[in-house]
Amino acid sequence: MGLILFLIMGLIAGLIARAIMPGRDPMGWLATMLLGVVGALLGGFLFGGPDDAVGYIGAVVGALIVLFVYRLVIGRNRGATGRAF
Repeated sequence: MGLILFLIMGLIAGLIARAIMPGRDPMGWLATMLLGVVGALLGGFLFGGPDDAVGYIGAVVGALIVLFVYRLVIGRNRGATGRAF
């Protein structure tokens, strides 16, 4: 049951992070869930140890950081692709 709750928390944190950070992100709900889960793991690493509960705030902050890095990487790749010459 803990894994299911962690995935649901990741989905909620991902949705909140996407709502806070302006811009368009063509992500489905699975990618949003993955964004929130990775954000929760990053938030746990930054704000607490492996035994501490991060909570929604740490998960959302972590998801915002991951979303920012995602946009940097996609923005660079988007300008490089599509041009043959």
